Amino acid sequence: MISKKFIRNSIIYTIAGSLPLASAIILLPLYVKFLSREVYATMVIYTSFALLVQVLITYAFDGSLYVHYHDFKNDKTKLGAYVSSAFTFIAIISLLVISSLAVSGEWIFSKVFTETKILFYPYGLIAVATGIFQGVFKVNSSLLQTQEKADTFLWFNLLCFSLIAGFSAIGLYLFPDSLIGPVGGRFAAVAISGIWVIVLTYREFGFHFDFALLKSTLGFNHPSFLYQVIQWFNGYYDRILMTRFMPLAPMGMYDLAAKCLLAIEFALAGSYNSFFPKVLGIVALQTEKQTTVEINRYYNGLTAVTILLVGACIFFFPPIIEFMVVYLDRPEFSGAIQWIPFVAITYLLRTIRFYVAMPYAAIKYQKPLPLFYAVIFVVKILCMLWLLPAYGVMGVIIATWIAYVVEVVILFLGIKDKFLIKVNVFKTVAAPLLMAALIAVLEPMWGVAYSWLIHSVYIVFGVGLLAWAYRNELKELELMKMIGKIR
Repeated sequence: MISKKFIRNSIIYTIAGSLPLASAIILLPLYVKFLSREVYATMVIYTSFALLVQVLITYAFDGSLYVHYHDFKNDKTKLGAYVSSAFTFIAIISLLVISSLAVSGEWIFSKVFTETKILFYPYGLIAVATGIFQGVFKVNSSLLQTQEKADTFLWFNLLCFSLIAGFSAIGLYLFPDSLIGPVGGRFAAVAISGIWVIVLTYREFGFHFDFALLKSTLGFNHPSFLYQVIQWFNGYYDRILMTRFMPLAPMGMYDLAAKCLLAIEFALAGSYNSFFPKVLGIVALQTEKQTTVEINRYYNGLTAVTILLVGACIFFFPPIIEFMVVYLDRPEFSGAIQWIPFVAITYLLRTIRFYVAMPYAAIKYQKPLPLFYAVIFVVKILCMLWLLPAYGVMGVIIATWIAYVVEVVILFLGIKDKFLIKVNVFKTVAAPLLMAALIAVLEPMWGVAYSWLIHSVYIVFGVGLLAWAYRNELKELELMKMIGKIR
């Protein structure tokens, strides 16, 4: 039985965890109003670069804290030394990263962005600092979730969200069609949030740098770090590669569509992070590592929510974007609408990926992941190089679909001998694939001409699909209601 406390914390983690990134959606009308498509696309590049820096400086401590906190929680002295040492280690890496990029950043940008004039100074350097503070904040968020401090987690994220939205909005208004607002505003916001985190962390755990203790835990971090770097390339390098084959504007419209669908990302990430510690706890108590009915319920629920959200987002976001661009008199931004349904399909594939990726973290089997994801990245890059010149943005999206399918297959084959996976194939695999297939078939044929009708079909199909998948559970629920009335 899922407790009321778990449900409450899940809601808090889902809502609060999405707040800092939710500013990306909330600020979209201001981006459309005050930025040209080219400036918006340039902002996307700098934001992606900041996320790479975030990955580099956190060195996977955002994930390892989940695992090692429970190893040390019964020894408060060792726990304090571990947490404090982790933040000190991050500070050292941050100094090394910003120092080296201050010297080499301009050269790197000149080699990477050969077709567009995207410079390292000043906004690239600002993005580096932004990534550092984002990383500190992310590690602290992971720590708060591990400690089950839901209320503190809420207030931290509410502060960061308010600062990002406020500073960015003011900057956009004062400096239209400039990167000062979106890039400089985000930096100011995360700098305040990050400094606050650092002060409170050292106040709670003291200042330590026990490298011997830290070194004993880095076996988890090394492969996880490589995995996160490759994951960044899988998730963000497509924007950079697109600048070599097309103008900035189409890439910006692809990103705008993806930004709208972050609503799905927020819901999935918050839900996943709320139940994932429970999954780790269940597996930790097992002698034979395997999925259980409770674990499957969590992931099947995640899949069901995704199916409903995909249908809803495809139905609502195109008219919302259309209204926004008409109201703001920026019709050139309507080019993002056509990509909404196709980008949404990737979330249906990701739910399957969540399930097969779970055992690797649950049994701390991180060693093969860098190799696996290097292969997946190579597959995605080759597919993009093949499809992008001929199909443009659609080629990038198809390459992403192919990469997710390859990822699921590789992850399953890599873990099946170490972790027994018992799965309801229809709920976990067939249902999201059927929804994805329907969208992929109907959208190119009638999605534009009969958008309201076709997008309504997706919602009806998704609800019907889940009603069939959960028909036995619905019968049991109805039976329980009848018994309750008799009593």
